[in-house]
Amino acid sequence: MNQFKFTNDPNKRYHTWNYALREQFGEKVFKVPLDGGFDCPNRDGTVAHGGCTFCSVSGSGDFAGDRIDPLPIQFQKEVQMMHNKWPNVTKYIAYFQNFTNTHAPVAELRHKFEQVVNEKGVVGIQIATRPDCLPDDVVDYLAELNQRYYLWVELGLQTIHEKTSQLINRAHDYQTYLDGVEKLRKHNINVCTHLINGLPGETTEMMLESNKRMILDSDIQGVKLHLLHLMRNTKMVRDYHEGRLKFMDMETYVNLICDQVEQIPPEIIIHRLTGDAPRDTIIGPLWSLKKWEVLNAIDRELKQRNTFQGAKNIRLHG
Repeated sequence: MNQFKFTNDPNKRYHTWNYALREQFGEKVFKVPLDGGFDCPNRDGTVAHGGCTFCSVSGSGDFAGDRIDPLPIQFQKEVQMMHNKWPNVTKYIAYFQNFTNTHAPVAELRHKFEQVVNEKGVVGIQIATRPDCLPDDVVDYLAELNQRYYLWVELGLQTIHEKTSQLINRAHDYQTYLDGVEKLRKHNINVCTHLINGLPGETTEMMLESNKRMILDSDIQGVKLHLLHLMRNTKMVRDYHEGRLKFMDMETYVNLICDQVEQIPPEIIIHRLTGDAPRDTIIGPLWSLKKWEVLNAIDRELKQRNTFQGAKNIRLHG
């Protein structure tokens, strides 16, 4: 029997994003991926050049709208495509996904975000950014948005391990991440942290440690756990060819995810447990293209273990 309380689905033993949105708004909500036309300080020389070695040419937003289009047009096109599958959905979260969506003056942020939050049906906004791109005036504007909309800020941590951080050219340290979370939480802004499993040189023990420290050290409300996708035309391809990167197999990944889910307090919303990538852009692991098979395998493993999110709650058990 499934004893997990944050679900209406007997097959789900973790606190899904879909469940959280239905609880918040009473119905299914679309998250609409948009390209705000931003750059990244790790690419343009503000903090470094070259970007994170895993990041695609689209800034890790391969399914976002086309930045050539004005934001309202992007929004309308994305919604129209989604309605082909779910024609009755009428509420949306505008998701500024790729590159660094606070890497601009506040006036520019305001101009871009306000174009979309005023679209019909928009109930919230999710903004992906780097923790080193949260100056006080930007945080003040985010706090203002938080008063008007259902707001999430997504921070890319990827790993707590500084050796890996240097290898992937993340160009900020762990303390910068912790400071970023603290600045947002002072305004009661929801924070979702992004971790990547399978980075070069990392063991499953290191990945579990990243998950553990993220939970213990930062007051987050959501998490994205993501498998590393090796994308074509990224700097990480060299790591693969030179033997520093080995792909995880699906069984190892599923077991690792279940171990991580057990650590996560049940009230934390799990926004993602795997990810998508366009087939023609990915080198591997190719099994990751079968997203629903991966998610179903996670459900089966949790059921087989008779476990659930928070069964080994790291905030309670250390």
